[in-house]
Amino acid sequence: MHPAAPPRRIVAVFAGLSCLLLPLFAHLPKASAATAAYEAENASLYRAAVATNHTGFTGTGFVDYTNVAGGYIEWTVDADTAGSTTIDLRYANGTTTNRPLDISVNGVTVAAGKAFNGTGSWDSWATAPVAVTLKAGANTVRATATTANGGPNIDSLTTATTAAGPGAMAAAPYEYLGWGNPQKPTDVMAATGVKWFTLAFILSDGTCNPKWDGDRALTGGSDQAAINSIRAAGGDIVISAGGWSGNKLGEKCSSAAALAGAYQKVINAYHLKALDIDIEDTEFSNATVRQRVVDALKIVKTDNPGIVTYVTMGTTPTGPDANGKDLIKRGAAAGLANDGWVIMPFDFGGHTGTMGSATVGALDGLKAAVKSAYGYSDDAAYRHIGVSSMNGKTDESDETVTTTDFRTILGYAQQHHIARFAFWSVNRDRACGSGNDADACSGVSQSPYDFTKIVVQYKG
Repeated sequence: MHPAAPPRRIVAVFAGLSCLLLPLFAHLPKASAATAAYEAENASLYRAAVATNHTGFTGTGFVDYTNVAGGYIEWTVDADTAGSTTIDLRYANGTTTNRPLDISVNGVTVAAGKAFNGTGSWDSWATAPVAVTLKAGANTVRATATTANGGPNIDSLTTATTAAGPGAMAAAPYEYLGWGNPQKPTDVMAATGVKWFTLAFILSDGTCNPKWDGDRALTGGSDQAAINSIRAAGGDIVISAGGWSGNKLGEKCSSAAALAGAYQKVINAYHLKALDIDIEDTEFSNATVRQRVVDALKIVKTDNPGIVTYVTMGTTPTGPDANGKDLIKRGAAAGLANDGWVIMPFDFGGHTGTMGSATVGALDGLKAAVKSAYGYSDDAAYRHIGVSSMNGKTDESDETVTTTDFRTILGYAQQHHIARFAFWSVNRDRACGSGNDADACSGVSQSPYDFTKIVVQYKG
């Protein structure tokens, strides 16, 4: 990115604002099956005991299987609707020996001898996913030790949908209302059929307090008026915090709890179903801040059951760089049931082939990183990744993302049911005029909304 001319992720000043929020949710698509964390210490136990003698657990403790076969932890897990789901078991195994568990749902074994290999120490936690099918309502999930060594230490069970980003939410292009001669969102909706937008950016006002672009109140102005209009027309919004420029909440908030509180203000202001953390530049390059963002999002997921979260980051043509892989690994280690790890496949600094093929290569690398970190199956890994492309010419002279490239990305998304297909930005989804403003046009020959019309075909 180049601060002097960054069409992808910078901030500017919005126009003045007014209007009251009209949260018209009843007619909109359901955001997701509720996700929730169930602490092991609150479950029913047999030949197992609550303990606190190791660090890193959530809640008030964890469960030790006490080195006997047949001990179990049994949770009652609620599901809004019947369907396929992933349950994530957060565990620690300080030995080098596998401590397998039989996992059953409603009395039927769904994973016999599920491996729980060593995590390096009893203070190091990992996540073991298990694909299950739940019925609507209450479900009994039991994890039973199968050897005389007992099971690993278990911290929690988290339910996480394996479905793609739900329905229309999966296709939510970015629009930035502060510059680039933004179109009225309702005009875009009428012209393309798009229902969801990702509105950017929420930043720090210099403290651990969120504002639009860091200088305007969350509610009471044109941002809110635009959101009201989208919802009145039958749509909804994802709000994105971060971006390339400006003061980042991840850096200005000194703890995960404080950062989660800042995110919560945004969620509360607009009764959000989905939140995007666009982590870039110094927020992305600092390991302490990466961990803070992960831990804050875990708090957000706990406090807002069912909310969809995306983490969006830059990438290389072969997938996330070292910082990106570290961020995903930190998410897995923390037990963060993130709905979509999303890459921005442009500004590569060099690539081969078309931008469509380069994007596919980057997505394959992302899928491999998410699969490795979380232990997902191939299918589940695909369903937890996403893409946020850029339409037309990017910051780099050797990069032009065409509608053909977008159709390549659409095919990949449809084949693998990825969580998200977005792009930067609606502002740029039109041909340039005499001004050739890179923030307001694509730089390629096109009709209005050619790129949005491709993205909106993605249904999750």
